[in-house]
Amino acid sequence: MTSGRRVALAAVSAAGATAAAAAVWGTCIERYLFTVRHHDLAVLPAGSPTLHVLHLSDAHMAPWQRRKQSWIARLAEEVQPDLVVNTGDNLGHADGLTGIRRAFAPLRGVPGFFVHGSNDVVGPSARNPLRYFSGPSTQKRRVERLDTPALDAFMADDLGWSDLNNTAAAVTAAGVRIDAFGVSDAHRDWDDLDALPAAIDALSPVPRSAKTAASDLTLGVTHAPYRRILDRFTDLGADLLLAGHTHGGQVRVPFSRSALVANCDIPLDQARGLSTWDHDGRRVPLNVSAGLGHSIYAPVRFGCRPEASVLTLRARS
Repeated sequence: MTSGRRVALAAVSAAGATAAAAAVWGTCIERYLFTVRHHDLAVLPAGSPTLHVLHLSDAHMAPWQRRKQSWIARLAEEVQPDLVVNTGDNLGHADGLTGIRRAFAPLRGVPGFFVHGSNDVVGPSARNPLRYFSGPSTQKRRVERLDTPALDAFMADDLGWSDLNNTAAAVTAAGVRIDAFGVSDAHRDWDDLDALPAAIDALSPVPRSAKTAASDLTLGVTHAPYRRILDRFTDLGADLLLAGHTHGGQVRVPFSRSALVANCDIPLDQARGLSTWDHDGRRVPLNVSAGLGHSIYAPVRFGCRPEASVLTLRARS
């Protein structure tokens, strides 16, 4: 064998070993390395108490995922949140609610809000992951219907969280009045932005144009962070935007700021973490959670650990 062939063979072997190691890391190790991302924001009125918000998204829960269920359950004690915001895609299996109950039960009684992703309504399906590079995924004709009423009853009636699917709600957490509005999954065109102004006005006799002391904080909550949704939320007066859906790209080039794909039209460098959304002269903080899970048909995370976000909201100086 010539020296050139030996070099080529060594290079191919090294590339194969690297690919195999990456596959093992992504499928067997990193997808279990749950982490908490902390962000600090000064968005509350002067003199307000500090507010700890736990942002959960994209659990894609299957009943056998006990490690993930236990990790989420421990967040209640470790974070001690004042408010929970759940941005959808909780179910990853027809029996996923069993795992969601185990995971979220310790958060019972903590004020919260939730919206739907598609995997709160229909089950996941097998897809070619390379198709995500051609644009946002499309809807399958044949889908498995999930028990959405049971999920909503658990989150609203048992946990005490407020449903924001194409509507608005208000809660008080740690002495802070919080107004919030949201939409159902914009990726499936289930959002109804035109329903929001009336829903927001119904929260308080103070008109939107005279928003002063009606609330200390206004949240805009969506599963999928499409630009049209974020723009409209900004127009409607949101002080903070919260979303999920992207999985942070799920597979990323290590140490890169941008995702490879986002499965929606958000800029790729805003597909994970805290950034600022600029629209029509307003700048609003935006947190996009990379999520806690993945489809059971794509069990991999690489360069993008599963996560929960803790937003510490402080008073403006």
